[in-house]
Amino acid sequence: MAVVGFLPDNTLVQIVVIVITTGAIWVGSGWLEDGAEQLSTYYGLPAVVQGSVVVAVGSSFPELSSVVITALAGSFEMGVGAIVGSAIFNILVIPALSSLAADSPLDVNRTIVYKEAQFYMIAVSALLITFALAIIYFPEDGGTAFDGNVTRPLALIPLLLYVLYLFIQWQDVGDYESDDAGGEMNVAREWGRLAAGLLVILVAVESLVGAVDGLNATFDIPEFLAGVTIIAAATSLPDALVSVRAARGGSSVTSLGNVLGSNIFDLLVAIPVGVLIAGSAPISFDIAAPLMGVLTVATVLLFTVLRTDLLLTTPESYILLAAYALFVVWIIGETVGVFNILQI
Repeated sequence: MAVVGFLPDNTLVQIVVIVITTGAIWVGSGWLEDGAEQLSTYYGLPAVVQGSVVVAVGSSFPELSSVVITALAGSFEMGVGAIVGSAIFNILVIPALSSLAADSPLDVNRTIVYKEAQFYMIAVSALLITFALAIIYFPEDGGTAFDGNVTRPLALIPLLLYVLYLFIQWQDVGDYESDDAGGEMNVAREWGRLAAGLLVILVAVESLVGAVDGLNATFDIPEFLAGVTIIAAATSLPDALVSVRAARGGSSVTSLGNVLGSNIFDLLVAIPVGVLIAGSAPISFDIAAPLMGVLTVATVLLFTVLRTDLLLTTPESYILLAAYALFVVWIIGETVGVFNILQI
């Protein structure tokens, strides 16, 4: 990794790099999201599309960068771990924090529950099926019966599903009329802010992955688990910032739409793009399947609490946070050898 390569190779420096790059990701994502939000308003996009597509893609750029960089560096499992860990964090923690930050229970409309949440559940299933097909048709040479390779043709399956998602959102845009479209705004400045945010995120994520690689070598941390914990937490901060800020501003639709839209983008676009760049990517189903199972359970839990009176209340928020705490305990237990569900 370019930036890390100029620094001394020791644990303290690597920890400092992780802290600094996490802050840089936060700042760069803020620029990117502000620009995306302003441009969405200027072009007259509805709130649900702003949250689930434009702002979601912007806040998901750190995850996309992590997958691309790890794929190029030959550490694709770390990138996949970052995506899955980030998705679990987004589903359980961000809605809870958004609800607690709001002045009242977070309102949920039927569009979020019956379109965004259900399409997200389809996205989880599609990615799991893609992994299963990789194991069946492209087994890893010299690996176990649960090791396979995700190839470029297989990567097209989730990508095509995301195209369908965009088509559905485009139909919503066609049926929507905004009173704020075409207002007074320096469009060139907002596009420039968006581009600057992208550049800062790229450099920061590259340095972050390099620092985590160094910690992996020092403490013998499995790549997948490093992705699930360290990189996932760092790259999820922008999503948390966007959703909490939207909830405080009274825009619960944008807040929850960002969470679900970010995860849909991460699963259906970020991972496949990494595969397309690398040509193929190894996947261990005995690691991926349990974590995807946890993600499925987390999704069902969120869907259940959102559908209850179409509100996310304070007690329900604490239930989501408790579920994430159990996930963290499990991951720590896997890392130190207390549990052996993940074959790492």
